[in-house]
Amino acid sequence: MIDVTGQISAVERRIGDRTLPAGQARVLTIAQTYDAAVADVFDACTNPERIPRWFLPISGDLSLGGRYQLEGNAAGTVERCDPPHGFAATWEFGGEVSWIEVRLREAGPGRTRFELEHVAYVDDQRWAEYGPGAVGIGWDLALVGLTSHFAADGTGVDPAAAAEWIASDEGRRFVTESSKSWTEASIKAGTPADEAQAAGERVRSFYTPTPTP
Repeated sequence: MIDVTGQISAVERRIGDRTLPAGQARVLTIAQTYDAAVADVFDACTNPERIPRWFLPISGDLSLGGRYQLEGNAAGTVERCDPPHGFAATWEFGGEVSWIEVRLREAGPGRTRFELEHVAYVDDQRWAEYGPGAVGIGWDLALVGLTSHFAADGTGVDPAAAAEWIASDEGRRFVTESSKSWTEASIKAGTPADEAQAAGERVRSFYTPTPTP
C-alpha cells in the first residue's frame, strides 16, 4: 500500500504552543509536499466527492459557516475558507472542541506543500499520558491516504484494504515509526525524554494491540 520508510521520512512534524483567549494550547503541525498543483490539492481536501477517496466519508455543508460530519470521527464548523490556499474549521470529537487549519502553497512547478495545524487545549496530565501521538498518528495515516490519492495510479483509499493494511506487519511498522517520530518531535519541543517515550509507547500500543492468539 505504501513505502513505510519513504512516507515517514517525507512528512515534517512539529510541536508548539499558542496563547488563546481561554488559555495556553498545544499546536501540532504536520506537512508534506505532493506532486500536484495547489488548486488540485485544495479540491481534494474540500470536495465531498474526493475526500472519501483518501480520508473518510463526509456529509454536511462544506461552505463557509457550514457544518460537516466525518463518518465515525469528528464534526465541526467551517470557520474560514481561502481557495485555493487553505481553510480552517473546528474539530469536535468526544465532547471536546479543537481547531484545524490547512495551508497550501506552491513548492515548485506542479508541486504543493500541504501543511495542517491542529490546535487543542491539552492539560499537562493528559499530555504526559498520551503526548502528540494520540492525534499525530491519525494525521500521519490521513497523509498516507492523500499520498495514495496523488500517486501515479491514483489508487486512493479502499476502506477494507486500509483496515487490512493497518493490521498487517507493514501497517504496524508504520504506526510504530510514526509514534517514534512524534516522540522525537515532543522531546525537541521540550518534553522530558522519559515522559515522551512512555507516552509514545502507550499510544503505539493503543493503535497496534497485540493480536489475540
